[in-house]
Amino acid sequence: MVHVSTGPSRTTDSSGRVGASSAESVTARRYPFGAPARYHYRGAIATVALCSFRLGGSDGVAVEAAKWAAAFEVLGHRVVTVAGEGPADHLVPGLAIDAPEPPAAAELVGALAAADLVVVENVCSLPLNPAAAGVLARVLAGRPAVLHHHDLPWQRPQFPPGTPVPDDPRWRHVTVNELSRAQLAERGIEARCVVNTFDTGNPRPPAHRRGRAAAAVRASLGLGDGDRLVLQPTRALARKNVAGGMAAAAELGATYWLLGPAEDGYGPELDRLVASAPAPVVLGREPAGGPVGIEDAYGACDVVALPSTWEGFGNPAVESAVQRRPLVIGPYPVAAELAARGFRWFGLGDMAALDRWLAEPDDDLLEHNLAVADAQFAGRDLAGRLAEILPPL
Repeated sequence: MVHVSTGPSRTTDSSGRVGASSAESVTARRYPFGAPARYHYRGAIATVALCSFRLGGSDGVAVEAAKWAAAFEVLGHRVVTVAGEGPADHLVPGLAIDAPEPPAAAELVGALAAADLVVVENVCSLPLNPAAAGVLARVLAGRPAVLHHHDLPWQRPQFPPGTPVPDDPRWRHVTVNELSRAQLAERGIEARCVVNTFDTGNPRPPAHRRGRAAAAVRASLGLGDGDRLVLQPTRALARKNVAGGMAAAAELGATYWLLGPAEDGYGPELDRLVASAPAPVVLGREPAGGPVGIEDAYGACDVVALPSTWEGFGNPAVESAVQRRPLVIGPYPVAAELAARGFRWFGLGDMAALDRWLAEPDDDLLEHNLAVADAQFAGRDLAGRLAEILPPL
């Protein structure tokens, strides 16, 4: 359990009000929308609020937010969740990406009233709902907060390159990759990098030794033991390069399975790609009438594809190692950063080499990648990494 520092003592009069007018003015400056209702962080257990556009989904931000919540609980903290949509302790609809109007400041103040520390998951990173981000930043002024940056505005072509990231002396900035940390430093914001983590303690057997559950999923897709299956476990967006995944599957003589839905208006383009696909295509988590979980999808596939042109991190890159599957990876910048840690992957231009590997699988490659993942991306290390970067309360 992590013990946190106590705040300054507060002198009160008989009515319970802070006695010194200077203290009142400091409070007004730090908390423009009113001071937090109570201060628990003088004890050993602090309350952490996770605040996001949405929670509970399959996108990388929601997945990593759930891991952080579990890690804070390991540290002995109480966790509450605040989001615009999805399963959350406090739903604030104005935080949702497509909200017609931002939340009122009072609404956020109330939702975060019990929190000693607020962790902001991408709301103040990408301007997907800039009005909501502005309100949240003002509400958090002067309060201990961690801004967990999965992406930054200048990394996406649809946002103006000069879009700023808010900052405050009481905040800590945390990135999921070194590229973003360096880019924030160039803009005068100090940040620390905490990479995404994974359960590396229960790796899956290689595809050529798959179990009955995986075989049943493959059978439901109409695939036999000798048929190849390439899984792209992402949503369908322009930056996910679905066409690249389909082309890789075609070169391998495989069926292509895109697990996630089309988003951000990509549906018509996905329909066009499927209609002209060079390989058989399976779409979604219910391809044969019944839901298939991510673990079973990984178990059923022979190859994982992440052909993206941009990812803030790209969880399938590491998940492929834990699942003991070879990875086809695209040229997104953070992929090079991850590969430099020791992974052995196949680029989009390496399909002939991957075809040879599939014909004669070499477990040494799979075990090497699993060892890299376990040494550098293990979920068991996350709580300790978070304890090192928390701001003083």
